[in-house]
Amino acid sequence: MAKPGYRVFDTIVGAIEQLSPHFVRVTFRGDDLRDVGWDGPDQRIKVILPLSTTGFADVPSEGDWFTAWRALPDERRNPIRTYTIRDARPERGELDVDFVAHGDGGPASRWIGSAEVGDRMLLIAPDATSEAPSGGWEWNPGAARTLLIAGDETAVPAVSAILEQLPGDARGVAFLEVPDSRDALDVRAPEGVDVRWLARGESSDKADEYGARLIEAVRAWADEWAAADASGAGMAAAELPPIDDEEILWEVPEPRDDADFYAWLAGEASAITTLRRHLVKELGVDRRRVAFMGYWKLGRAEG
Repeated sequence: MAKPGYRVFDTIVGAIEQLSPHFVRVTFRGDDLRDVGWDGPDQRIKVILPLSTTGFADVPSEGDWFTAWRALPDERRNPIRTYTIRDARPERGELDVDFVAHGDGGPASRWIGSAEVGDRMLLIAPDATSEAPSGGWEWNPGAARTLLIAGDETAVPAVSAILEQLPGDARGVAFLEVPDSRDALDVRAPEGVDVRWLARGESSDKADEYGARLIEAVRAWADEWAAADASGAGMAAAELPPIDDEEILWEVPEPRDDADFYAWLAGEASAITTLRRHLVKELGVDRRRVAFMGYWKLGRAEG
């Protein structure tokens, strides 16, 4: 029987670093992580959170773990949340995940608020020893020469990894909306990629509402780009069947060698779909040039 592309990795918390008011980097360590795979810069993994009463006692670790996990009674089913690999060093058995400290009382926020070095943690990640495709990543710009990257704090780890893995001649812009100006992290990017941090702040101004600064900044940049580069918009958009972008929250195109432009948008669903709608419906950008991922929805509490 072939190995699955993903499996459970048994680790411990090796280090905890407070990067900013809202970002906390956790380094997971363990010999098991020498087999972890990292197939794309925005590689998603699952973090299994401990139950207060039984820890990880009922977490299935062999075979089809997901089906076995779903079959557990609610009170014995560990919460699972999706995160992005920020960095991985398989040769040292280490993997970094940047957590956003929301303070919303959910299981991930509770865990990061009380986590200590030495704590056991289970991760579900790609298995580099498996021949099965892992999936779980979306960044694939093909031959695009102009890049637009945009996201909120939940996308910052993925965007940071993307920027650091871009070729030196990459050109474009990255917009990142974060809760506080002090959450602007030190991220390496090619000289031709402009990284712009957008802080919501704590004022009562409408501009500080969630997603408002991101939408405003991306729309302004996209309008200017479309006006200056007519080749960037309108390429065969009508060839694809229409979709209801009020319903679809995730669409990732296949890589293309004939595309001059590529957008990667991720974060809160309503903000991201608003940006996608502006690019595709209002500016006429071929939707096969726009990858957008609604990571979460405002108003929906973490379970």
